[in-house]
Amino acid sequence: MIDNRGQALVEYVLIIAIISVITITLVSYFGGYLKDSVTKTACSLVDQEYVKGKKPGDAYCKDKEIEEMQS
Repeated sequence: MIDNRGQALVEYVLIIAIISVITITLVSYFGGYLKDSVTKTACSLVDQEYVKGKKPGDAYCKDKEIEEMQS
């Protein structure tokens, strides 16, 4: 009889590696969108204006008072 424990261990390691690569890829792709979503929510909580960035993840909050003072 052949011992298959080593083969099963290699298969588990490969499955974990594939899942890790997919997870890292998805997080790096959608990370900017998630950051923008959190920024938009934070801006509304602190009563600031949400300013969309040029690319995902570049958004920021801007004081509303600064605009009112300049007008």
